[in-house]
Amino acid sequence: MKLHELKPAAGARKPRRRVGRGPGSGLGKTSGRGEKGQRSRSGYSSQRGFEGGQMPLHRRLPKRGFVNIFRKEYRTVNVERLNSLEAGTTVTPEVLQGAGLVKKGRQDVKVLGHGELNVALTVQAHRFTKTAAQKIEAAGGKAETIEVAVRKPTKKTAAAKAKTKKTE
Repeated sequence: MKLHELKPAAGARKPRRRVGRGPGSGLGKTSGRGEKGQRSRSGYSSQRGFEGGQMPLHRRLPKRGFVNIFRKEYRTVNVERLNSLEAGTTVTPEVLQGAGLVKKGRQDVKVLGHGELNVALTVQAHRFTKTAAQKIEAAGGKAETIEVAVRKPTKKTAAAKAKTKKTE
């Protein structure tokens, strides 16, 4: 086979649809747009969810539930996936990320208790489920919680706040 003999697969290339070119084409006169109405005009673009003036579905249905704005998201890893690491390793979120066991990101890491652990590891994470901590300790390892430092206002910032209150 030579370059000039190459052809696309049968049916891969269709001729472009030429609208408004006579009744024999099947798309003559109104070009497949029907008769009158907004959709037949040039420049028309449909809005997502628009139902022609009828109350749209997303407004007909009742609102349900609420979104907790204080929800904490975690990157999770199951205990059984830690079997791929060598025994005696200190497992930190950075180690998990490097091994591809946890997604990249800034969120804290939580260890879940699905599966069995056969390797003794020292696991450092921000959260553990009860079963995860039990399984890590049962395998001869340690489950160490990483404490996240919460910033407390310093005396300087407290004094600055007091000063701004006096000026008001």
